[in-house]
This record gives sequence, structure tokens and C-alpha cells, in this order.
Amino acid sequence: MALDRKTPNDLNAFWMPFTANRQFKKAPRMFVGAKDMHYTTADGRQVLDGTAGLWCCNAGHCRPKISEAIAKQAAELDYAPAFQMGHPAAFELANRIIDIAPEGMEHVFYTNSGSESVETALKLAIAYHRARGEGARTRLIGRERGYHGVNFGGISVGGIVTNRKVFGSLLTGVDHLPHTHLPALNAFTKGQPEHGANLADELERIVTLHGAETIAAVIVEPMAGSTGVLLPPKGYLQKLREITKKHGILLIFDEVITGFGRLGSAFAAQHYGVLPDMMTTAKGLTNGVIPMGAVLTTAAVHDAFMQGPEHMIELFHGYTYSGNPIAAAAGIATLETYKEEGLFERCAELAPYWQEALHSLRGTRHVIDIRNEGLIGAIELEPIAGEPTKRAFTAFLKAYEKGILIRTTGDIIAMSPPLIISKAQIDELIGTLKSVLDTLE
Repeated sequence: MALDRKTPNDLNAFWMPFTANRQFKKAPRMFVGAKDMHYTTADGRQVLDGTAGLWCCNAGHCRPKISEAIAKQAAELDYAPAFQMGHPAAFELANRIIDIAPEGMEHVFYTNSGSESVETALKLAIAYHRARGEGARTRLIGRERGYHGVNFGGISVGGIVTNRKVFGSLLTGVDHLPHTHLPALNAFTKGQPEHGANLADELERIVTLHGAETIAAVIVEPMAGSTGVLLPPKGYLQKLREITKKHGILLIFDEVITGFGRLGSAFAAQHYGVLPDMMTTAKGLTNGVIPMGAVLTTAAVHDAFMQGPEHMIELFHGYTYSGNPIAAAAGIATLETYKEEGLFERCAELAPYWQEALHSLRGTRHVIDIRNEGLIGAIELEPIAGEPTKRAFTAFLKAYEKGILIRTTGDIIAMSPPLIISKAQIDELIGTLKSVLDTLE
């Protein structure tokens, strides 16, 4: 019997992630198709994708090269063991990732998601210091309002309260830098804000408190996405790099959102001109089509493990699906699509137009801040007294009914459209959003 994809007979079994399940199942929002910039709903409407799915479909939807690569690979080699065996596509994709990565990044360790990439990078950081004879370096430093996935390591270094508070004591030996959101000083900034680089100096206080010899790594999103698009103040990331180098601490950039063209460069590390020791990626690596993530490391990190007898396993870590053949094929086709269509360059070219369109919403009712970088934007709304998140969630529902997909976090509307968006579609997205905001109570 063929599956009727438009009308599931029962919504009860699927416990949906990060979803108001009871609300959704009373009035489901079902997508049944997608092409380029649009989703198709179960009732046949077209919805303009203002979020690249979930920050991941950077090349748009159902791109032929990617779909064909997946089908071809599935027919030739569906799965190969990742431990003590290999297949060519995994090595080819790693080479292509390094080709576009910041100079100094030389190695790729495959995972299946951003959460797993973070978990891998944190483990690598601690093991790296142990391999070099500094086994006391086990502390991890994250940042308030940071999002690093949902595994225990990620929520421990993360700083979003709702993601942490019901899951016990989490990892020990974790501390947090302050976030960089300074609305009183930086509201309605276009691009990087002027104020707040001094917040990086808080790392010196943390080092003094714990001792540099106990700290393994600092992990931050170069631009914090999931918390509501918080941009690094000018000079902030450079200061973090200087302080971590000074104290022998590894710096990890979580580029799960910013990687693969979102800011107009292949990675945010290039956009901001700062080279970390490791970078976590996922999402845009396969255009969101199939799960895959990767941790990029410098030679120094990698080579610290390449000691001892050659027949011995150097790192007891990995996943059944690390470098999965079908995911690797999707990754290669995705990178080819980005290159052939010049999508990173397109993002950089469209960024000024996107910026002005976003900031045209200044003065719209309830809007208290607007932030942007590359093809990412956030509109922060004044919360309803006593009902936080409700105003933005109402905007999300109304936007869907009006044919645009946006994302909300708290009372912040976040948008990150596919890099293939046109100026006319930017106008449509922002114009429709304005009409939604004008109706909010």
C-alpha cells in the first residue's frame, strides 16, 4: 500500500523535537514538497522559505545535482564500515572541504550532526592536551546564550537556559563567558556592533579563577544564531584568539550555522579573519539533504594523536555513520553546486540589499532591535508582559498563513534564506513580514 504523505492517519506516535506538540497536532502545518525557494503545503499552497529549512538548505531545495548524486551512490555502494575501512567519496569530500577552509585547517573528522560535531570537538580538545602531557586541562569554557547542539557536552558549554535546566547537573568543570548582546549600546546596528569587544577580557578573569593549566578549550559561535543572531562586536573574536593563544587554550568555532557561505565567505573564520584550532560544521555541508557533520582541525591538533605504534588506533572515538557513502556523495555534490553557481559570492553581493530591506522594518510596531550579517537577520520584538515568546510565535503562525516561513526564538524572529534568493523574493519576504507585524497585538 502506498503511503499517503499528505494526510497521516494518526499524529500521536511522532514526538516532535523543539515543538509545541499539542498545539501542532491540533492544527498541523505539513510540507509535502519543495523546490528551490519554496515549500509546498499539504493543502497545495506555496510557502517562501525564509529560513533555509533550519539554517541548512543554503542552495535551496531539491537541487538536481545533489539528488542525482545520492541516487547514484545508493545504487553503487550504500554503506561501508567507517572503522578500519574506507571508501573514496569520504576522502574526496574531506579534500574539498579543506580546499575551501581557512588556511591552516588540514584535517576532517566526520560526524552526523552539529551536536555530534560539538561533542567530538570537546572530546578532541581534552584528549589533545592529555596526549601532550597536560592531562590536567579538562575544563571547557562556553558562553551565555550559546547554542552548541543538544548532547550533554553541547548543553553543558551552551548557555540557553531552557535547553539546560531540566537535564540534571550536566558536565562538571564548565564555565561561561558573558554573551555579547548589548541592546542599550548596539540596537539597530548594521553588521558588527561597535561596542562590546571588552567582553572577551572576561576570559582573563576565568583563567585567573581556575588556572590556565586546567582549561582545555573555549567554544563559541563566531556569530550566535539559534539564540537570536548575536553578532561579535568588532575586535571581540580577535581578542578571544589572543587570550587563548597566550594561555595555551584551544579555540573552537561552532560554524554549524555560519559554515558554507552564510556570511558570504565559506566560513565565518574567514569572514572575521580569525583562525581557531577547530571548527564544527554540519547543516550546509550536505545542503540539509542528509545528516552529516564534520570537525575541522589544524595539523597541530591532529598530529598530537599520531604517536605510538602505527598499528594502534590513535583515537577511540567515532560513529557508525562517520563519512557515510551517501552523505559523502551529497556533500561533494553540494560543494559543487555552491561553486558552480557562485553562491558564496552571491551571498556577499546580496548582503547589502538584504541589510537595507531588513532595516526598513525599523519603526514597525513592537520592533525593538534589528541585527544582520551576510544573509542572516533578526527582528527582536517587545515581549507581551507576562507572556514571553507569545508575540513572536503568533507572528510565526500568521507568516505561515501568509506564505512565508520564518523562525522564532524567544521573542526574536530569525531569518536565513537560501543563498539563491532573488531581490524580488527578499522584497516579498520582508514585505509580507511587515504586514504580519502590523497586525500583532
